[in-house]
Amino acid sequence: MSAKKLNSPLPALTRRSLLGAAAALSLPALAQFRVEISGVGATQLPIALPDFRDEARSGQPVAAIIRADLERSGQFRIIDAPAGLSENSNPAWSEWRGKQADALAAGSAAKLADGRVDIRYKLWDVVKGQDLGGEAHAVAPDDVRLAAHRIADTIYQKLTGERGVFATRMAYVTKAGGRYSLRIADADGEGGQVALGSPEPIISPAWSPDGKELAYVSFETRKAVVWVQDLSTGRRRSIADFRGSNSAPAWSPDGQTLALTLSREGGSQLFLMNRNGSGLRRLTQSSAIDTEPAFAPDGKTIYFVSDRGGSPQVYRMPVSGGTPERVTFSGNYNISPAISPDGRSMAYVTRNGGGVFRVCVMDLASGNVQQISDTSEDESPSFAPNGRLLVYATRAGGRDVLMTSTLDGRIKAKLISTLADVREPTWGPFGR
Repeated sequence: MSAKKLNSPLPALTRRSLLGAAAALSLPALAQFRVEISGVGATQLPIALPDFRDEARSGQPVAAIIRADLERSGQFRIIDAPAGLSENSNPAWSEWRGKQADALAAGSAAKLADGRVDIRYKLWDVVKGQDLGGEAHAVAPDDVRLAAHRIADTIYQKLTGERGVFATRMAYVTKAGGRYSLRIADADGEGGQVALGSPEPIISPAWSPDGKELAYVSFETRKAVVWVQDLSTGRRRSIADFRGSNSAPAWSPDGQTLALTLSREGGSQLFLMNRNGSGLRRLTQSSAIDTEPAFAPDGKTIYFVSDRGGSPQVYRMPVSGGTPERVTFSGNYNISPAISPDGRSMAYVTRNGGGVFRVCVMDLASGNVQQISDTSEDESPSFAPNGRLLVYATRAGGRDVLMTSTLDGRIKAKLISTLADVREPTWGPFGR
C-alpha cells in the first residue's frame, strides 16, 4: 500500500483506504515497541530525574517513561542521577548545579490498600533553588503509564510554557501474518489496543477533533469504503460506499464535516459531506486526480494533492469553492500534506529523482522547505497537537516502523514494533 512501492502516480495518489471487521477496543495489547532516540538538539534544558522511590511495585518504570518523553521532545537533555530522592527530599542545590542540572524532578510510587498506585512527584528549579510544585495521582495499575505521561506533560509545560503531548494518543495500522489491525496507543507507541482487525488492508485513519471517533478506509468488502468508528463503544458506520473508490477521509476542525476522495462520477475528485454521511457535495471540478485532503486549522482552506499540472503536487483552495492554488514547487512529486495546528507549516512527502521518499516541512508564509528525514521510504506525516513534533512511517532494518521527529529534524525517536510492521500513523488531539 506504500506510495513509494507503486510505479505510477495514479495508485500512489489513491492509495489511502480503510479496513473493516470490527474488533472490540477491550482486546489485549499485542504490539510492543522499542524506542531508539537519536540526535542532539540545538538548545536543550538539562534535567535530572532519578528513578522514583519504590516504582518497581507499580509495575512500570515510571521515571524512565517520563525521561523518554522529555528526551523525545527535543527540549531536554537528561542528566544522570542516582536513585534515593523522592518528592519529600530537600535537594542540595550545589550538588545538582555541579552536575550541570538546571531542573530536578523526583517522586515515588506506592501501592495502596485498594490496589491503586499512588504516584507523587515534585519539580525544582535548580538554578534559582525554587520549588516548582508537584502532583499526586492515585490510579489503577493499568493507568500507571498514562499517569507517567501526564507528569511528563506537566513538567514540560512548567519548564517550556507550552502544552505537552505525551498523554495524547496515536492511531496506526499494523500488519502481521497477513492480518491488518487498526490500533490506538499512547504517544510513545505503547499500550496499543486493537480497534479493528481484518484480513484485508486498512489505511488512512483520521481522528475526529474531539478524539472520540476515527474515520478510516476498509477493504473488507474488496473495495475501498470509508467508515467512522466510535472508540468508546466500538460501534461504526459506513459513510461512503459509493460506486468506485471511496478514500482519504479528513475531518474539519469543528468535527461537523468530512472531506474525502470519491470516484463515483468518474475520476477521483474531492467531496464534502456532513459527519453523519448526509449532504454530499462536490468540491473540485477537474479532469485530474484530486485526493488526500487536509483542512487548515481555521476550517476555511483545504489542502490536497492533484496531478492537474502533470505531476502530483500540493494545492489549496477555499472550502467554499474557488480556484486551486499550487503550493509545492520543489521537485516533481509531492504528496500527503499535513498542516500544523497553528497553520504556519505543512509537512509532506517528496520523491527525489532516485526514487527516495522523504518528509519535508514547508513554512507556508515564505515557502522555505526543510527536509526532516534521512530515511528513504517515508509516508504519512502527522503533527502532534502542540505542533512541536511529527510522526511518520518509514522503513528501517528491514521493518516498517514509526518515527517521531522534531520539526528541525535534529531529534528522532524510532518506534520499532517487536511483533509487526507498522504504517499509517496519525497523531490524536489533546484531551483524554
